[in-house]
Amino acid sequence: MANHQKDFLFVLIKSLSKSEKRQFKIFASRLETSSNTKFIELFNILDKSEGYDEKIILKNGNIKKVQLSNLKSYLYKQILVSIRLNIPNQNIRYQLREQIDFATILYNKGLYKQSLKILDKTKQQALENDEKYMAYEIVEFEKLIESQYITRSIQGRADELVIQAKELNYKNTISSKLSNLSLQLYGIMLKTGYVKTDEEYKYINDYFKKHITKIDERKFGFRERYWFYNAKLWRSFLVQDFLSCYKYSHKWVTLFYDNENMIFQNPVFFLKGNHYLLESLFMLKYKSNFKKYLALLEETTLDSRFPVNDNVASLSFLYIYNNKLNYHILEGTFAESEYLIPIVLDKMTLHSEHLDEHHEMLFYYKIACIYFGNEKHNECIFYLEKIINNKNLYVREDLACFARILCLIAHYESGKDFNLENQLKSTYKFLIKMNDLHEVQKEMIRFLKNLNSIYPSDIKKEFVKMKERFIELDKNTYEKRAFLYLDIISWLESKIENRKISDIIREKARLNNR
Repeated sequence: MANHQKDFLFVLIKSLSKSEKRQFKIFASRLETSSNTKFIELFNILDKSEGYDEKIILKNGNIKKVQLSNLKSYLYKQILVSIRLNIPNQNIRYQLREQIDFATILYNKGLYKQSLKILDKTKQQALENDEKYMAYEIVEFEKLIESQYITRSIQGRADELVIQAKELNYKNTISSKLSNLSLQLYGIMLKTGYVKTDEEYKYINDYFKKHITKIDERKFGFRERYWFYNAKLWRSFLVQDFLSCYKYSHKWVTLFYDNENMIFQNPVFFLKGNHYLLESLFMLKYKSNFKKYLALLEETTLDSRFPVNDNVASLSFLYIYNNKLNYHILEGTFAESEYLIPIVLDKMTLHSEHLDEHHEMLFYYKIACIYFGNEKHNECIFYLEKIINNKNLYVREDLACFARILCLIAHYESGKDFNLENQLKSTYKFLIKMNDLHEVQKEMIRFLKNLNSIYPSDIKKEFVKMKERFIELDKNTYEKRAFLYLDIISWLESKIENRKISDIIREKARLNNR
């Protein structure tokens, strides 16, 4: 599990690749003097250490405690400078920033025409790559030069720059408004999950309309369109309109494929869009499109032009493997998917510094679902308890709630029901505390609580009654979210028909031709 409390310098050093460490040592050797060799010594100590321990640093080297804080700050900065000097050329933002820096140097030397020439060329490159914030910065720099010095570079230059500044400022303002709205909706989703009542639905709709008015979509460029689809997507997720989720996530992904260079310039946005598209397809049970877009995503990430860095690698793992598990859950091919579990666990360890706790717990929930579908209830309980016992999980309360419900069912199925009464009470209290007690959960707890008092000959009748009750609840907009986390109806059918739940789900998947 990621430990986000580690020393920042230590984590940075451990994140370096072999080539980056080699580059740093070459870079540092140029700086090496009799007065600053200690920061190189500190680097070597931390590079060889398994964990951050000041006692080891002070014991093994010539570094004194009073020097340590300043040395760490200096070393941290020099590592970043070394990495900055070796950034791959494909990163357009670094290229643009470098050119702006060159123009600033020329400006400070009084070489105004040379500075303006670089700025004009860089501005065109920024606009071609939809880097409007940087383009606006360049225009403001050009205005500064033109307003202070008589360059006579182009007639009508002042009017041209003013018009450009206004257009870029407008588009950047729109992007900022839409990105703010998207972030706020995303925050609501993380904290509370889907809307639960008509009042919440109205609040989200009103909130969205308030922030989306007076925006002209016809004037959108790539970035404005991206944030517009992003905000529309989160509004759709919150109100459980999964067809709209599919619509806007598909528009999001198509926007990137229609502007292929943006995939490689903005890989994080591209990955997230694909993840939400796959999640929408999972909710709608569109297997064919799910398989198609998952394969296309994996193929694109293997393209030689696709950026390679720690952040992108972690997100690629997160989204591709989360959806590989989802595909098997959708198909009911639980036994066939077990090979993925050790791969996922190994990769979770590999990317531990870059995964937040929520996504780690989400992987555990998916793994538990795989084991439950394969009737390996002890393994299912093991991974669910990792979620239940996590006291630091403050986001996506619905994940914690349904982990408890599934854990109750797994205990019942495994025959470990001697302590079921206490678990029911504990789960009930938790759901009340989380303000997440819905009819599906109430019915499930009530049903499990009464099972021990039902005659064996009547149990099947009770399962039939519960199935009918849940089919009705599945039609309720605010109750159906329970079935997105846990296929309770298929479980009930497996008990009624005395068949494996994997067979039930696989059969439903075959009948669903989408």
